[in-house]
Amino acid sequence: MSPLPPEAPPLAPPVEPEHAIDEAGGTVAALAALSTVDTTVFDGVRDRAAAIVLRYPQARSALLPLLHLVQHVEGHVSRAGIAFCAEVLEITTAEVSAVATFYTMYKREPVGRHLVSVCTNTLCAALGGDDIYAAVRERLGGIGHEQTSADGTATVEHAECLAACDLAPVLTVDYEFFDNQTVASAVEIIEALQRGEKPHPTRGAPLTDFRSVELLLAGFFDDPAVGGLEAVAGPSAAEESLRGARLAEERGWTAPPVPDRETERSGARPGNEGANA
Repeated sequence: MSPLPPEAPPLAPPVEPEHAIDEAGGTVAALAALSTVDTTVFDGVRDRAAAIVLRYPQARSALLPLLHLVQHVEGHVSRAGIAFCAEVLEITTAEVSAVATFYTMYKREPVGRHLVSVCTNTLCAALGGDDIYAAVRERLGGIGHEQTSADGTATVEHAECLAACDLAPVLTVDYEFFDNQTVASAVEIIEALQRGEKPHPTRGAPLTDFRSVELLLAGFFDDPAVGGLEAVAGPSAAEESLRGARLAEERGWTAPPVPDRETERSGARPGNEGANA
């Protein structure tokens, strides 16, 4: 009778690669790194972060305003900011990064005192938006898209559309509108910002600065730190935008009624109910 083969040693547990996905949807390496990121810069706003989360039935729904709170603190969404959001909402850094890199309103590099956005979409471009963008860049030191002037005055970006075609060409400073711009008027705005002034927008609230506006966008509209309710005061609609609605009101124009689902299924048309009888 042949002897039994020697018993094989027990297999070592498999080593999980760093790119393996855990049950929460993040990588092992990312979760390990989360605990090593210093987020103490946000200690002063943890109460505000908690207040944001309480607005929503699901904590993860608070991510957008929470990212604005992060930008209020640091002027951009840093690695620490991503870790802070993940910690507060109990989600992974990968999930936070996916949102922060999807929306152009979240900046991955520090923004200057002001964010200048020049519309270069079709109508604004046709009316001089490209020339305005070039002049603004040149006045800020020849910087490019999403770059900041050496003196820290402003970060410039070209915007695909600022939803003000009736007032083209336009630019915004910290999301407040300056309508019907020319190269000369746009350069004057930049020069005023460089002098530390805050020119009044064509419409909307008085200028503050980028970080203050980020606190407003996080939902703290009446905070004294950003000027209280006055910071969101001021008419935002222009006469050009309202002209069509006012003409309709004066002339009694109304939109046709929307058919209900039963009418759509039967193929009947509003006001022609007997057509299928």
